[in-house]
Amino acid sequence: MDKLRSMETFMAVVEGGSFTVAASRLEMSAVMVGKYIATLEAQLGTRLLERNTRRQSLTDAGRVYYDEAKRVLEQVAIAENAVERLRAAPAGTLRVSAPTSFGGCVIAPLTATFLQRFPDVRVELDLTNRRVDLVDEGVDLAIRIGDIHQDDLVAKYLCPYRMVICASPEYLARHGTPQTPADLIDHLCLSHTVWTARNEWRLPGMEGEVRWKRDAILRCNDGYGLRMAAIAGAGLLLQPEVLVVEELVNGRLIRVLEQHTPRPRPIHLLWRQDLRPLPKLTQFIAHLVAAQH
Repeated sequence: MDKLRSMETFMAVVEGGSFTVAASRLEMSAVMVGKYIATLEAQLGTRLLERNTRRQSLTDAGRVYYDEAKRVLEQVAIAENAVERLRAAPAGTLRVSAPTSFGGCVIAPLTATFLQRFPDVRVELDLTNRRVDLVDEGVDLAIRIGDIHQDDLVAKYLCPYRMVICASPEYLARHGTPQTPADLIDHLCLSHTVWTARNEWRLPGMEGEVRWKRDAILRCNDGYGLRMAAIAGAGLLLQPEVLVVEELVNGRLIRVLEQHTPRPRPIHLLWRQDLRPLPKLTQFIAHLVAAQH
């Protein structure tokens, strides 16, 4: 039988003075009360109550057990109330995983505004391009780019992940502005070192797909470094729009080949299935979604 339920039954018998009163209080039969007490005494290997036809009284062991059981049940009540408070208002630690670039540029600033609204929440933001396991790694929310193929998680579309091809005004003044992907053969291109023949970007051209030039004049393992090189006039840059939006607005970089950029990929929010997600998670999701509208 359930140990906590047995403790609760024993305390009801002591405080009510009889099995009958305890049974009424707990909404069970007196016979069931007797079974709980008998099971508890068998587990402890000692009698807790002295009983006769007229009255019952606590044994020495019963008095000690009553005091300790009362403290245990009080702690259980405190724990349950703490969980209930978590479900009533956002609080506690929220563990979030996001892609490195998108997470740094978009999720981190939105996290800051979320924390200003809900100061009882703490966020652990892990920026990584590794596909984390939400269950094994204790992650509450993951942001992922691309199609989702996981039926065991809840997925919510967030926004499109758009790419842009751009260059500095100085570079375009020297080399001209490409009009089609075929013109890339006459241009200097900048490339990320993680791009390979398998995962390189393909541009929609006039006659099928055209590969983004693999014979780049500059390769770099850091997106920020590539942006700085493009701003300095090194060549054409292909990067997520969210990373270069400020440079596009202030004119340090100019869009080119706007009709030939790779198709946008979807960004999704992923979290574990739960009948009653905690407010810290539901409010954070709502905060991210609202920021995209």
